[in-house]
Amino acid sequence: MSNAPRPLNLRSIALTAFLPTLLFSVGEGAIIPLIPLVANDLGATLAIAGVIAAMIMLGELVGDIPSGWVVARIGERNSMIWASVVTIGAVVICLVAPDPFALGIGIFLVGIATAVFALARHAFMTSYVPLVYRARALSTLGGVFRAGWFVGPFLSAALIHLTGSTQAAFWVFIACCVLAVTMLLILPDPTRDLAAPGAGPTRIVPGRSVAESAASASPTVAAGNTALTDAAAPVTAQGLFPTIRTHHGVLARLGTGAALVGAMRASRTVMLPLWAVSIGVSAPDTALIIGIAGGIDFVLFYVSGQIMDRFGRIWSAVPSMIGLGLGHVALAFTHDLPSNVGWFIGVAMFLALANGIGSGLLMTLGADLAPQRSPAPFLGAWRFTADFGSAAAPLAVAGITALTSLSIASGTMGVFGLFGAVLLRRYIPQFAPHRPRNLL
Repeated sequence: MSNAPRPLNLRSIALTAFLPTLLFSVGEGAIIPLIPLVANDLGATLAIAGVIAAMIMLGELVGDIPSGWVVARIGERNSMIWASVVTIGAVVICLVAPDPFALGIGIFLVGIATAVFALARHAFMTSYVPLVYRARALSTLGGVFRAGWFVGPFLSAALIHLTGSTQAAFWVFIACCVLAVTMLLILPDPTRDLAAPGAGPTRIVPGRSVAESAASASPTVAAGNTALTDAAAPVTAQGLFPTIRTHHGVLARLGTGAALVGAMRASRTVMLPLWAVSIGVSAPDTALIIGIAGGIDFVLFYVSGQIMDRFGRIWSAVPSMIGLGLGHVALAFTHDLPSNVGWFIGVAMFLALANGIGSGLLMTLGADLAPQRSPAPFLGAWRFTADFGSAAAPLAVAGITALTSLSIASGTMGVFGLFGAVLLRRYIPQFAPHRPRNLL
C-alpha cells in the first residue's frame, strides 16, 4: 500500500501546477494589448497591425500540430520548459525588430511556444483531476491565465511610463519566462506518484457522443455519468491529423462551436487594441483599460467552474457567447460618437464579463471528451480546432477592416458569435451532456 500512487490534492500541488502558468501568462498579458501599437510605431497600417496581432493566434494554430505528440513523448514539465526557452528567443526577436515583418515573425514564434505550454498544463489537469471537480479545476487554470492577462498590462503600462518605449513591455515577458523555467526546474514534478483518478472517457467512437461511447463500454457507468477508465488501453503518441480522423464526428460538430468560441475570444483580444488606436487612446491608457477588463474577466473564473460543475457546461457556454456577440455588435455603432472613448471602456468591461463567464469552457469540454490514458493527442486536436477559429478571426478582422472599416469588422464578428451560441446550444447536450450529481 505504501507504494500505491496517491490521489491528487489540488491544494498540495497548487504551487507547482499553477505558478509557472501564472508567470507565463503575466508575460503574455504584458505584450498582447500592445502588439498593434508596437506595429504601428514600426510603420504598419491599421490593417497590417491587425495581421501582426493575429500572428500569435496563427502561431498557436501551427503549434497545435506537433504539440500533442511532443507532450505525449517528453512529458508536461519538459514541454513547458522548452516552450519557455523558445519564447525567450522569440521575444528577443520582437525587441530588436527593425520593421513590422520581423515583429510578426517573433510574435508567430511566441504563438507556437504558447500552444505547447498551454497543452502541457491542460493534459496534466485532464489526466489527474477527478471528474466531479473537473470544471472547477480547469476554470481555475483558466483563471490563472486570466490573472496573468490582468496583471501583465499593468506591468507593461508602468514600464512604458518609466521608459517611454512601448517595446520595453517585452522585457516583462522575458523575465517571466526565466522565472517560469526556474520554478519548473526547482519545484517537484506534480505528475510523479499521482494516481489518475478516472479523469475522462478512454476513447470516443467516431461520430458518436460521449454518452453513446460510454454506454457501449459500460452502460452502468454511463448511466451514473461517471468517468470511465481503461487500464488496458495502450498509451501512444498519435499525430494530429490521424487523431482528427479518428474523432472527426465530434470535432466537426462541437469542434465548430469551439472554433467560434476561440474566434470571439481572439477577436476581442485584437479588436480592443485596434479600436483604441483608431479612436486615439494612448498606449498606457490602452494597457490600463484592458488590464481593468482583465480583472473583471479574472474574478469570474470560479463562478464559471461552479456553473459548469453544478448545472452543466451549456449554462456557461451559451450566455458567454451571446454576451461576446452582442458586445461586438454594440461596439460597431460607437466609433464615431462624441463619447466613443466612454463607450469603448464600457464595451471592454462588458466583453470581459461575457468572457469571464466562459472561463475554462474549452478546456473543460476538451477534458470531457479526451481519453484518460493518453489525453494529449486528442487535446492537441481539440485545441487545433478551437485555435483555428482563434487564428482566423484576427485575420478576418484585418481583412474586413482593409476592405471596409473596423466598425463593420466588429459587427460581422458579433454575428458569428451569436451563431456560435446556437451551435453550442445544439451540440453540447449531444456530445457533452455532463451534469454532475450529488455535489455540495
